[in-house]
Amino acid sequence: MGIDALLNIAARERGGILSFRDFCEIALFAPKYGYYARKRERVGTAAGTDFYTSATMGDVFGKLLVASAQSLLAEAGIDSRECTFVEIGAEPGQCHLEEAAGVFAETKTFRLGETIEIPEKSVVFANELLDAQPFHRLVFKEGKWREIGVFRSRDGEWLETVLPEISTDALARFISEALPQQIDEDWHLDIALDAEMLLQKILAGNWHGAMIFPDYGKRLADCLDTFPAGTARAYFRHSQSNALTARPGEQDLTCHVLWDRLEPIAEAAGFSRVRTLRQEAFFMKFALPAIQKIIDAGERQHSESAMRERAKLIEIIHPGKMGHAFQVLSAIRN
Repeated sequence: MGIDALLNIAARERGGILSFRDFCEIALFAPKYGYYARKRERVGTAAGTDFYTSATMGDVFGKLLVASAQSLLAEAGIDSRECTFVEIGAEPGQCHLEEAAGVFAETKTFRLGETIEIPEKSVVFANELLDAQPFHRLVFKEGKWREIGVFRSRDGEWLETVLPEISTDALARFISEALPQQIDEDWHLDIALDAEMLLQKILAGNWHGAMIFPDYGKRLADCLDTFPAGTARAYFRHSQSNALTARPGEQDLTCHVLWDRLEPIAEAAGFSRVRTLRQEAFFMKFALPAIQKIIDAGERQHSESAMRERAKLIEIIHPGKMGHAFQVLSAIRN
């Protein structure tokens, strides 16, 4: 049984039409066949990968991350040597724990499907985890917000359509409470309510320390002002497209998270100093000594390794590269 068979079964159980969110969940996470469940290399620059992130910069990103974690813990009055460095959602074969060795009491990595248990004192880091969750698609038609669904055509293609009604109570509340009830016809909006629920789950419990969540996102007002087609897109072999229903299970599906929906979740969980900064600003604020050390080494040594580290640093923090495209949600709880 492949991904198409799983989608067909799910569609039949729902009268022939899936909500886009349900299609997305199966395409991304179905056991054995979902995009994130298949055993293959997805992230990086090697042949066969689909996209790369700041984490692809390896040791340089790790150095900036560890330095930032120490700075945040200092704000909370906590010694990093008393804390566990926790990474959630790391890709197979990728983690940043080597740079954390000796700085923290211990390190833990939780991958897809594993039960997340966070020690009492922790720094919790998750790189582009929230944007990797299933999401709903909405469109404004005939005077109201409607939910987009997916059905299978006679030609075997999965095509978008409009659902006769909103699929969940949570989505209906979001529409009635957070969205304007008048906007341009055919305006699209993508909302990852699953990401919000995941963040609530991670931040629950009595652990304290710091959270660092790099991702790409917008604020709701921005999406309602400048993104008429929504922010959803697909990634396949380093090519971005709007063919969201093509290649289910073989391509990544994602949309921008909404920072002004996530920040209140951290505040409600008892976190303070909740900030969303551009990646360049975040590292300049919390990891400046580590940045200066890499720059100085490149200027002083002129070795191949030092120059390579400096090039990675530029990729991570330059506004014209990842520095502006990515943002970091951070906060402390003490």
